Amino acid sequence: MHQSDHAPLSRREALIQLLRLGGASAGVVGLGFWLSDHSWRPETALAMAVKRSHTVAPDPKLPEMAVIQGDDPAQLARQVLEELGGIRRFVSRTDAVLVKPNIGWDRTPEQAANTNPAVVAEVVRQCLDAGAKRVIVTDVSCNDARRSFQRSGIAEAAQRAGAEVVLPDPARFKDVDLQGEVLREWPILDSFLNVDKVINIPIAKHHSLTGTTLGMKNWYGMLGGPRHQLHQKIHESLVDLADFVRPTLTIIDCYRVLIRNGPTGGNLEDVLLKKTLVAGTDPVALDAYVAKAYWNMEISSLPYLRMAAKRGLGTYEFEKVRTQVRKLS
Repeated sequence: MHQSDHAPLSRREALIQLLRLGGASAGVVGLGFWLSDHSWRPETALAMAVKRSHTVAPDPKLPEMAVIQGDDPAQLARQVLEELGGIRRFVSRTDAVLVKPNIGWDRTPEQAANTNPAVVAEVVRQCLDAGAKRVIVTDVSCNDARRSFQRSGIAEAAQRAGAEVVLPDPARFKDVDLQGEVLREWPILDSFLNVDKVINIPIAKHHSLTGTTLGMKNWYGMLGGPRHQLHQKIHESLVDLADFVRPTLTIIDCYRVLIRNGPTGGNLEDVLLKKTLVAGTDPVALDAYVAKAYWNMEISSLPYLRMAAKRGLGTYEFEKVRTQVRKLS
């Protein structure tokens, strides 16, 4: 017997189909559902002296992941925060907040090599509205930092929203013992060492070495030094960095997706307009979900996700986390 064309989709299939159809209206309007029957939550690892977890307390009444689609990037950022419990769940009055987009490349927003500036600006505004005493936006660029910050549109958008934009001046790096399995002492941009909350806002794109670059790969942007050397054990390095930071929140920018020829891009034919944000408190689940939906990558192709799960950073079984899905009209 052949399976009926109208057979119900599994949770996993429904989520994947949703993200693949992002930017299209058919079959998406009005979706809103919870996937909670088998929700799994990692045990909190004991923090070592040098490490500071920036996470917030879990709330079983709220989703762990939200997938929001719509035309306006700023509205998507507002809505995804609202779905997860509101910005005040993540940012308290007097907090110092670091917002970490991808500003690695001397590219325009349309080329999708850097995070959408409208998303970054809206997150900054939300943090300040929640009473944050300061919001820092920074990254350690691969191309010339001043040009990358300017041409990406992020520097201007973040400053207009009220952020302090920090260029990666060599004098601002401090040697830190990350106490990782691979990463030990390494120069870290000091902005990451003196804040209360960290919000990671990577852009979803192809990567020639790891297949994709998503949330956990975005932490390379806090490192100084010869970070290309880390490619020899890139998966272990990714997990060490994610373990060191333990972010408050991850928002993956899938408004424009660089589907191939990443991470630098440059050709608009390599960009898909998906008009989607995927956000949540489980960075492992987010990376696994987006990698599967856009690049059809399984966990076997992404060893760092299995390593991260073993270290208690999240679950790669994204279909098991509580998920809220919405398309804005």
